[in-house]
Amino acid sequence: MPETEIELFAEKGGSCPLLEWMDTLPPKAQDKCIVKIERLKEMGHELRRPEADYLRDKIYELRAALRGIQYRILYFFHSKKGIISHGLIKTGDEVPPKDIELAIDRKEKYEKDPLKHTFRG
Repeated sequence: MPETEIELFAEKGGSCPLLEWMDTLPPKAQDKCIVKIERLKEMGHELRRPEADYLRDKIYELRAALRGIQYRILYFFHSKKGIISHGLIKTGDEVPPKDIELAIDRKEKYEKDPLKHTFRG
C-alpha cells in the first residue's frame, strides 16, 4: 500500500495548532504522538483501533497514552491526504464534542482553500 501524505492544518495567520499543542507536551508524549502520525502515514485509511478510531462526520482520532494520560490527535482525509487538525488530552470517556466540532470547522476551511490552510514549516 502506498504511503499516505500527511499535512498539518494551518490557521489563516499560518500558525499550526498541532505543533503549538505538541510543544506543551513532555518529550516522551511528543515521541508517542509522532509514532502515531508515522503509522497514519504508513497505513492511511487502513489504520484502526487501538491506534486510531472514527469519531463522526469524517473526523478520526489517533490514540496515544502515557502514564495514564490519553492523548488524541484529530484528523480527516482530503484527496488521499491525511490532514491533522489538532491535538488534545482526553479527560473523560469520550473526545469532547467541541473538539470534534473544531475539527469539522477546520475540515471545511481546508476544503475551501487547501493552500491557505496547509502548514508550511
